[in-house]
Amino acid sequence: MGRLRERRAVVSLDDPPDVAEDLRLRSLYVRKLIQEGPSEPQCVGRVDIPKVIVQFWHDSCAIPSDVRECLESWEVLTTRGFTHILFDEKKARLFISRRFGPPEVAAFDRCHHPAMRSDYFRLCYILMNGGLYVDADDFYQGADCDSLFRDDRLKVQPFCFDPDGKRMVGADIFLRGGARSAGWIFYINNNPLIAPPSHPIIRLALDRSTRILLSHCTENLEVQSTTGPGNLTASLVRHSIASERAGAPRDFTLLTDWESIAATRWSLSYRNDERNWRLWWMLVNSPGAARSSSADSSSEGRPVERTGLEARL
Repeated sequence: MGRLRERRAVVSLDDPPDVAEDLRLRSLYVRKLIQEGPSEPQCVGRVDIPKVIVQFWHDSCAIPSDVRECLESWEVLTTRGFTHILFDEKKARLFISRRFGPPEVAAFDRCHHPAMRSDYFRLCYILMNGGLYVDADDFYQGADCDSLFRDDRLKVQPFCFDPDGKRMVGADIFLRGGARSAGWIFYINNNPLIAPPSHPIIRLALDRSTRILLSHCTENLEVQSTTGPGNLTASLVRHSIASERAGAPRDFTLLTDWESIAATRWSLSYRNDERNWRLWWMLVNSPGAARSSSADSSSEGRPVERTGLEARL
């Protein structure tokens, strides 16, 4: 009966935003997407995704050696027909100012941590140009990734978080049909982000993020829900439900094997200071801490104590 009630809760709502903006309902919906398996591409043969790898590090003059090692791991793909581009904050802002309008520039300026600016910039770039955006802490594993560019669907990676255990649930567990726990949170990561130009889900995500940033100009907004995975998840769910109701084919697919292509390096030095958005967020919200509207993106960061963190979507 519990599963039946969950299923009805998802499909009985007439307005996609009702599900997309409710954390529990959208988690249930994402679980349904994950466990029903991949859909077949409807546009096989169309190659609308440029073979461009885009990355971001806020200060190109101060890239830590361990981060640079990750970035350089993708260079081998330039011998296979790919272009590899690295943006910093100045180049990202210039791109947005040339390709978008004053609202998007203002929204970028209101991103108060480099992680937020990275999140926001990737939406702008992929919406305008298409390609593959991948985080600076992902190390290329050498696997073939040409198949990711062979149709015009958005490709994204599903995740699952267990708030009770304060840990991620392994893909080998949550991808199984029927795998569930009452507290698990299913969501869509915004890394990698692979899409053709003008994909409607990316448009929704950029518009939603811009609206939130411009309407909360005096607050330190939480990263995940404003520009990160929570924002992308809400946008994908809204679009997917609307497409289902319209009888339109699914124009996105969930990657279940991204770890064969790239591995996240968790031991990087920047994770021990304020350049790590999770530690920064803890610091600015700790009792008695001085609130700051921006992180110092040019410094090496101030060390902060590491503690357990819950996923914030």
